[in-house]
Order: sequence, then structure tokens, then C-alpha cells
Amino acid sequence: MSTQDAPTKTISDYEATLTKADKTVASFEKDDKTFVHVLRGFLRNYPTMIPALVLIISVAAFGLIAPRFLGIGALSTVLKQVTVTGFVALAQTLVILTAGIDLSVGAILVVSSLVMGNLAVMLGYPVLLAIGIGIAIGGLMGLVNGVLVAKMKLPPFIVTLGTLSIFNALKLWYSQSESIRNVDIEEKAAGLLWFGQGFNFGGASISYGGITLILLAAVLWYVLNHTAWGRHVHAIGDDPDAAMLAGIQVGRTLISVYAVAGLICGFAAWIAIGRVGSVSPIAFDTVNLGSITAVVIGGTSLFGGRGSIIGSVLGAFIVGVFNTGLSLAGVDDYWQMFAAGCLVIVAVALDQWLRRASQ
Repeated sequence: MSTQDAPTKTISDYEATLTKADKTVASFEKDDKTFVHVLRGFLRNYPTMIPALVLIISVAAFGLIAPRFLGIGALSTVLKQVTVTGFVALAQTLVILTAGIDLSVGAILVVSSLVMGNLAVMLGYPVLLAIGIGIAIGGLMGLVNGVLVAKMKLPPFIVTLGTLSIFNALKLWYSQSESIRNVDIEEKAAGLLWFGQGFNFGGASISYGGITLILLAAVLWYVLNHTAWGRHVHAIGDDPDAAMLAGIQVGRTLISVYAVAGLICGFAAWIAIGRVGSVSPIAFDTVNLGSITAVVIGGTSLFGGRGSIIGSVLGAFIVGVFNTGLSLAGVDDYWQMFAAGCLVIVAVALDQWLRRASQ
């Protein structure tokens, strides 16, 4: 029998077959209620809890290893040490929130400090004018980074790696590799040392620089969480294409982020002069690593869009606790550098683990 002679099935034949089919509704429930999954989701929703817990555990651990660490003197040292790193970490946080990175923040700080010191001490400029010019120079260097990233569409890592070398060369040329001594600053421009001063509270020595760090962190927290600019920064870090389609001026915002970061580093130069009491072209050579470590430990994702100003400050304190604790425990400098590198790797691995919580 040919295919043309074969009987044709009617619609009722198909309906009769469908009535025999399994009518159970498909289920797609996920087995993600384990403790690890709940913990990962909690930490991702509240990233500041991570540095807070790490800080508490670190203080307790170093207190057991070196009992002197829990003394007022050691804790006061930690507060003073983290001031400069904390300022640079705040600047780095703004950049990393946009899924970028700034490897030149340390060089910007040093160049700005050299400008302040040279103008105020060597050339006799009024202290406040010298400070203002130094901060402006920091903002200008940040602006250069922002223009190269936003307008030239170059990767932030490559741009700031290049400007790091350029700014390092400029600082050696400008300073002729010479430092400005403490006695000269005290004699001719004592105002540069103001942030190194402070007061005693409960037996602890608190510097004005530390107080300013907390105030700046509070201002940046408000700006990032309660202003349109802050929402734009988060949106660009999360998805720049979607931010552009939403009407956000991505290029302009990126430029402003790098410029503000440069201004913060310029202001941190004034803090740094007060902290060490002198100006040197080779100072703060490890502040880049310290700032990135503080930011990542503080819960800011290297992929942008998610971060915490408060977490970055706590991360800076963690770096200071590790450095001071290891020093009091008699650990050599190279093992302290080893510990800092391990902190970075662990923090990035934790960030990756938390990112998978939403996938």
C-alpha cells in the first residue's frame, strides 16, 4: 500500500494520545540550602562583615602571639600607620568600583608631597598655597589617567602601569633624588606637619590625620550611596554598556572618578608629610600593594560594581594589624611581605567564591 493510501490521523487521534501523557508539573528546585551556600549568600549581601571578622580575629590572634600587641602603645601605632594607606585605599576604592585599577596612586602621593615641600620649604610659598597646588597636581595626574582610560579606551591596568613609570621618573627629576629634612620643614613650613599632631584619648595617641580619614570615609560613603554620581559609579562598574543605554555619561563619570582619586592622593600627601615628618622621593613605595590589599579585603570586587568604603577602611586596619603584629612577634621583613602577598591572593579567591553565589 502506498503512502497516499495510508489512513490519515485525525485531531481526535492525537488528543486521545495526549490524555495518556504524564501530567506532572516539572520541578526545578535547587538544593542550595546547605550551610556553605547560606553563608556565601549572607557574606555577599553583607560584604563588610568579612573585614570586620578578619580584623577581630587578627587582633585576637596577635594578642595571643605577642601580648604587647594589645597594649595602648601598639594599638596607637596601628592607628597612625594605617592613615596614609587608608587615604590611598579610599581613592583606590572609587577606581575599582568602576572595574578599573590605579597602579599610580603611590606615585601621585609622592609627587604631590614633593611639590608641597619644595614650594613651601625651598621656595618660600605660603604653606596653604603650596598645599593647594600639591593637591591640584594630584588631581591633574588623576585626570590624565581618566582621560586615557575614558577617551582613548585603553585598559586601566596598562594606562596606570605606564603613568606609574612616568610619575616615578618625574618625581626623581623634580626632586633631584634629594629629600627635605624634618628640621627644615619645622623651621620654614611647620603647617605641613599639622596632621602628624594629635591628642591623647584614654591613654591612646590619636592623630588629626586619623580623624580626617574617618571623616573622609563618611563623606565618600554618603556620596556613593545617596547621590546620583555614586549610583552612576556603581552602574558603570556593574555594566558600562547598560549604564550608557540608561543615559549615564560613562566617559565623563570615569574621568571624574580618576580625577577625584588623584585629589584624594594629593590630600594624602599632606597627611603623609605629617606622618613621617619629612619629604622623600623614595617614600611609600609599598602603598600601592597596601591600598589594593585593603580594598579587596574590605569586600570591593575587582570586577567592579560592588564594594564598601567602610570595608576599605577596615581592610587598611587589617594591613596595619598584620604589619605591627608580625613586627612585635619578631618576624623578618621579607616574611611580612610574604604575608601581605598571601592576603591579596586569599582576598581575591574569596571575591571569586562570593561572585559565584549569584550564578
